[in-house]
Amino acid sequence: MDVTMDGTKQQRRGNTRQRIQDVALELFAEQGYEKTSLREIAERLEVTKAALYYHFKTKEEIIVSIFQDLTKPIEELIEWGEQQPHTLETKHEIVRRYSQILADASPLFRFMQENQATVRELRIGESFKDRMRGLRDIFIDPDARLTDQVRCVSAIFTLHAGMFLLQDLEGDPEEKRAAVLEVAVDLVTQAHRGTLPS
Repeated sequence: MDVTMDGTKQQRRGNTRQRIQDVALELFAEQGYEKTSLREIAERLEVTKAALYYHFKTKEEIIVSIFQDLTKPIEELIEWGEQQPHTLETKHEIVRRYSQILADASPLFRFMQENQATVRELRIGESFKDRMRGLRDIFIDPDARLTDQVRCVSAIFTLHAGMFLLQDLEGDPEEKRAAVLEVAVDLVTQAHRGTLPS
């Protein structure tokens, strides 16, 4: 009985934390990180500042927690990739999984894109670079030609660019994501085979 009550209380606390993160990210996107105050976040949530402080003391704590939660799948993907053989199938799977991670965390990545100066100042900037290096390392064959290493890295950036550059184009979001994924997979396939485009 106690376990269930604790679990329910924990879940409720988790939901409040999630709501704070969502509302904060919404406000950061609308008016920028610097111009958003904790008071505004509390008002949008319709809670007191004290209730907000229970979960987060600063805006930086909020954005760092969002970053950690939404990029945890990248860490898990890197851990998974480190255990896999360097086959073409593994690389395709890494690209597919990373594409889904980006789709699931698109509000965070949009924030990072639109607030690059803030991201550099906060500790999330360096953490994200570390994750990107880890992703690169499970992806690239160290003995591959430089051109093919660049193709692999370009596949990652193709997924990033597609998320931002295609959002203004007409069309179904899933079709656009599938097209970007296809291009990224093609780059990885070329890199793996060490072929030049025809």
